[in-house]
Amino acid sequence: MVDDYRDLGQYFVVFNEVAAAARYRGTVTYQELAHLIGLPIVGSYMGREIGKILGRISRAEHELKHPLLSAVAVTVGGIPGHGFFELATELEEFSGATEEERREFWETEIKRVHEHWRKKF
Repeated sequence: MVDDYRDLGQYFVVFNEVAAAARYRGTVTYQELAHLIGLPIVGSYMGREIGKILGRISRAEHELKHPLLSAVAVTVGGIPGHGFFELATELEEFSGATEEERREFWETEIKRVHEHWRKKF
């Protein structure tokens, strides 16, 4: 799952933040996640590192037959980056190619995530 203890700590910080966003039917930006784990908030390094962690999280959730939790992690534009859709394609959850198909898939997936993670009383 993770390569070392530093990765383990970062994984759980990010997991907790995306799970909280999902429980409260919200989103969290890649920049907010990067800040939480001490990464630069811009640049390709940040994107790669956050992408790796979010990919691990969504793979683990997918193995449990849960929706892709990383759907709540978005760019400042309000929609996930290309890595989210590449992973969804790899996991055979998505097969679209157009921006409209991406947006439709994401809107459906984030609803599934919010429903799965909502607070139940």
